Amino acid sequence: MVQLACLHSDDASLVLEPQGDGVPVWRHCGARVDPSSQPSLADVRGPASFSLDVDVPLSSIPGSRPGWFGPSALDIRDECGLSVPFRPGRTLVEHDPDSIQVTASDAKLGLTFEQSFLRLPGGAFLLQSRLENTSDATLRVASVCSAILPLAGKWDRIVSWRGRHNAELAEQTEQMPAHHWSRGMRRGISGHGGPPGIYVLAEGTGRDNGLVLALQLAWSGDSRIAVERDDEGYWVLGASSVGERMLEAGEALDLPCAILAISLHGRNGAMAQQHAAVRSLVRWPSGEMRPRPVHLNSWEACYFNFDEARIVKLAQAAAEIGAERFVLDDGWFKGRCSDNAGLGDWTCDPQRFPAGLGPLISQVNALGMEFGLWVEPEMVNPDSDLYRAHPDWVLAESESDRPTARGQLVVDLRRPEVRDHLFTVISQLLRDHPIAYLKWDHNRDHAPSGGPAQALGTYDLLARLRAAHPDVEIEGCAGGGGRSDAGMARYVHRFWTSDNIDAVARIGMQRGFVAFLPPEMMGSHIGASPSHTTGRHQSLTFRAVIACMGHMGVEMNPARLSEAEHAEMSKWISFYKQWRHLLHGGETVLGEGADGLRWQAQGRDGEFVLFAIRSSPALDRRPQPLSLPFAARGKAWDVRLLTIAETSGRHRPPQPPFVETLRDKGSRLSGSWLTANGLPLPAQLAESVAIYHLKVVE
Repeated sequence: MVQLACLHSDDASLVLEPQGDGVPVWRHCGARVDPSSQPSLADVRGPASFSLDVDVPLSSIPGSRPGWFGPSALDIRDECGLSVPFRPGRTLVEHDPDSIQVTASDAKLGLTFEQSFLRLPGGAFLLQSRLENTSDATLRVASVCSAILPLAGKWDRIVSWRGRHNAELAEQTEQMPAHHWSRGMRRGISGHGGPPGIYVLAEGTGRDNGLVLALQLAWSGDSRIAVERDDEGYWVLGASSVGERMLEAGEALDLPCAILAISLHGRNGAMAQQHAAVRSLVRWPSGEMRPRPVHLNSWEACYFNFDEARIVKLAQAAAEIGAERFVLDDGWFKGRCSDNAGLGDWTCDPQRFPAGLGPLISQVNALGMEFGLWVEPEMVNPDSDLYRAHPDWVLAESESDRPTARGQLVVDLRRPEVRDHLFTVISQLLRDHPIAYLKWDHNRDHAPSGGPAQALGTYDLLARLRAAHPDVEIEGCAGGGGRSDAGMARYVHRFWTSDNIDAVARIGMQRGFVAFLPPEMMGSHIGASPSHTTGRHQSLTFRAVIACMGHMGVEMNPARLSEAEHAEMSKWISFYKQWRHLLHGGETVLGEGADGLRWQAQGRDGEFVLFAIRSSPALDRRPQPLSLPFAARGKAWDVRLLTIAETSGRHRPPQPPFVETLRDKGSRLSGSWLTANGLPLPAQLAESVAIYHLKVVE
């Protein structure tokens, strides 16, 4: 009987077979198995035609033995740029119920590769790797993978997300490749397609059933996710950050970790594991998440056209509708009348705020709201005092070739002196003022690239600020959703999903966001109508309900609302406050109904708020009942229709009596009925949401 190193969750198993002094080989990565009494891999893999006489299967560090022709974990180059093989002469494998540790050392090259496979609360696995240069020379790391995994079995399709500014997180489904599939990012950030990640679905898998593998690289720079088919008969999945690194003698390099979720309960099961893993990374002030406060952000309310008096009026309007945090966006600092000047000079503009930010913050606090402030420390305008003093502090290939975007350049955060300066000026702001929140923006691609060191510099700066100001919450933003990932989740508490707040567009974006990141970190605001990005008109009610599904905010001027709209806005903010204990920190379940309906349930401990979303007109005469697989967990449920969020004054279709019963007093329905037959739905107009409360009967 062969000795195996095994790591199990409720649904999954990772199994490696040690090879003496050699690197262990993969035996299993998938559904949970009992590996006892298994023969060795050498006994089950016979000779193959046109192959080496000595078998070279997929190891945890592929490429560490000659004869492996698939993707390699590591590419090391010498001073001439020639590839140098990593050939460990000794490998140590240690394991216990919670981890597997692999340490492979190449004494000749002077390099040690350490791998850790850890079991996380919630069911996911954390994959960590570390390189240590034990030689006397500098080693050039051309590429290195954070994870290389086997995909053996009846895998059927890949789900991934692509996007651009104002069109983030568009879901894509493709068949497993006959040769090669990859998703890459070369813009210096994780990108508007969301985190560097992938879902791989087995045959027959749906939202709530079947085998799913979901992997997210916790990294905010350039990345590559690849799936390669070999004539061995299975696929190999690799995930890596992109960019060369120089590893000095005696230096160690920690690679971005990877979060691996494997579920037998479909995409929703894998999503729940990803959420639990990301939540374990977030560091909240005071140690735990408090109720997510309603924002009002000033940007779309006034852009750069404001002075202190206008901002005070906006804050008063925010307080009147029930906002709990007021965020002053771009334009508050010296010389910032447009996006062509001022970035880098993080002192208050004396023309807009003659007495500084202090009086404004005092008025905001007196209105019962926290104060938040927009900053973009990673960028600089050529028209700024900082750039004039330090033109060498930017990413640039030459003095003459410095392409701008949005009128700005990227600050070189690879340099310690640059990080020191930014830490000093941002810390000064936070020391001088009771600022509870920073909206940390990043509004252009890296051209030229700063490589992995640029992302690491951002992490270092954020870590120092968090340590110095632990009570301040931070929102990550990058032209909207250009840098929302588990790598940033260690340093921020919220992500701005997209600059596009069109409610119909947000439905798909928000479903893409929660594939990897939990809804309490998803900034979702009520925007104006018509939308500033699409020009489409949508009712205030519909915009508000879509915003309720994440961390709610407002991105408009409430003072411009009619009396009826003002009351409607206040009502939905109160609704969000009433139910946010279920909307955040628990479970999110997604599904699709008949005739284009999409639904989302959020809750915990047998209690959920259910949103049945109709964005387009129905084609069927009557709505079909909505099957709710999660209802199988309870024998019976008390169900109540809280409201049908739709535009007032429109012609409403007639509703059956039971819908009115659900709305007036609710009803008790069996879990088996809700699962197999479904929840009766009202007739809904386009751009409407039926909202239910479901609670399991004890």
